[in-house]
Amino acid sequence: MARPAIAVIDLEAIRHNYRLAKKLTKNAQAFAIIKANAYGHGAVRVAQALEAEVDGFGVACIEEALELRVAGIKAPILLLEGIFTADELLLADRESLSLVVHNQQQLTSLLVAKPKNRFKIFLKIDTGMHRLGFAPSEVKALWVALQACKHLESITLMTHFARADEVNSDDTLQQLQQFKAAVAGLKAPHCLANSPAILAWPVAHSEYVRPGLMLYGASPFTEQNEAAAQLKPAMRLESALIAIRELAAGEPIGYGARFRCEQATTVGVVAMGYADGYPRHAIDGTPIAVNGIRTRLIGRVSMDMLTIDITGMSCQIGDRVECWGDQVLATEVAAASNTIPYTLFTGVTRRVPLTYIG
Repeated sequence: MARPAIAVIDLEAIRHNYRLAKKLTKNAQAFAIIKANAYGHGAVRVAQALEAEVDGFGVACIEEALELRVAGIKAPILLLEGIFTADELLLADRESLSLVVHNQQQLTSLLVAKPKNRFKIFLKIDTGMHRLGFAPSEVKALWVALQACKHLESITLMTHFARADEVNSDDTLQQLQQFKAAVAGLKAPHCLANSPAILAWPVAHSEYVRPGLMLYGASPFTEQNEAAAQLKPAMRLESALIAIRELAAGEPIGYGARFRCEQATTVGVVAMGYADGYPRHAIDGTPIAVNGIRTRLIGRVSMDMLTIDITGMSCQIGDRVECWGDQVLATEVAAASNTIPYTLFTGVTRRVPLTYIG
């Protein structure tokens, strides 16, 4: 019998969330971001589920793009970090990949290249994130150089917001103002909005948007958001009870005896641990559900198991346990673990099989 830990991926939920991104942005071109194995959801299967309606996909690197092409995905693919070495331009040309250009080395390689086809590029401007991108003061000169390049099919101007998930911060508006000042007078489409900007900053909607986390049904916000409330969770991480213990008041549970029973307690042992991707630093009281009923984590998460409070519940070995999904949102588990849902999704390890519905 197989170990019961699995991740159930709802492809229809992902399609719903993609359509929500299109609806909110008045049908802007939406590049579904499926880097990092589609945030742990399986890049090939997610791409196959979306390809019939998607405007394109975004990946971090050429290896991720090639995986999609080998699987038969023909939709446009954007390399979000561009090329790392000049020889990658040959592959990008062969596979019809679009490129983000964010530094001088990439630009120089692009300008001297002799591709068989013309490239679509996204020129990245640093308006405040301060990771990748050209300074706003450089944009006009870069534009002139790119306009003279004969092997470019199109140029899109883009930036990335650092604090769009903080709806009470004005940093997003400041970044938007910097972007507009930098590109004033340049006739080109814009690519600005990530998931939080799609959901909460209509002023940042433009010709292209980049739904990432929202595709997988998790809100990027710590507070309630009307648009985010329409998202459908796409991953259900689940396992089963493998043991049931009766402990007296005062008895400890697990490594370090972090939790001691306040009263006589029925403890359920679940085949799920940090080697599966469940956060070791989840606190006592982190929500979890058994047979659709919410309860709490008690005791420190170990490599292969965790322990939960099933006192007063009618449970037996083999009952299903939802770690996150529909009954327990990934954002709740993330908050109780001092992390974000991105790390939960991408942290699910290879020993947890992905199974697909929808």
